[in-house]
Amino acid sequence: MDYFLCVLGMVFLIEAIPYMVFPKQVKALARYVEHIPLATLQIIGLASALTGIVLLYFGRHGGG
Repeated sequence: MDYFLCVLGMVFLIEAIPYMVFPKQVKALARYVEHIPLATLQIIGLASALTGIVLLYFGRHGGG
């Protein structure tokens, strides 16, 4: 459980960096995302999830 909380904390830290460093660009990106078709957003989400799964797999089994 400690490891999970450390990883979750790192995720929150990494996710917060763009909002702290580039708040104006994040707002512009949010407005831009409104115009992207839903199917495209779903494909991007699926690709991101699959990339995360692959990274987790290699991190757990291929990391030596």
